[in-house]
Amino acid sequence: MPETQADTDTRTDTAVRPPLPPFTAESARAKVQAAEDAWNSRDPERVSLAYTEDSVWRNRDRFLTGRAEIREFLAGKWERELDYRLRKELWAYTGNRISVRFEYEWHDADGQWYRSHGNEQWEFAPDGLMSRREASINDVPIEEADRRLG
Repeated sequence: MPETQADTDTRTDTAVRPPLPPFTAESARAKVQAAEDAWNSRDPERVSLAYTEDSVWRNRDRFLTGRAEIREFLAGKWERELDYRLRKELWAYTGNRISVRFEYEWHDADGQWYRSHGNEQWEFAPDGLMSRREASINDVPIEEADRRLG
């Protein structure tokens, strides 16, 4: 029986997370879509399971190591970035690496909306879990009426 994304979302770090490297255009697009879907759940536990136990991140000016730190970071992120909505687009891929561009919209506790633009470089372990993520992100204040991802 084929494995579903839901099956892999509830497993521990010993899980295999298809699609696996080396990536093709089709499998890279599927990996990007799976990431978009997971992040839009705003569930730190679900999202963190896509990363190796020792995954290394750079997110803006923050440097994180390990799934536990990633989970904690994401919980705080979605406490501050309310009504978060994300779109990712495959930019390039090769071997065990994928590059994406993205934008997401969110508002703060005062109701100010933002559109955040960025690029990510991902590196994957043979089991399909992400071992490295480098993210550069810029925030632009917007009016609620100017939202595109709503």
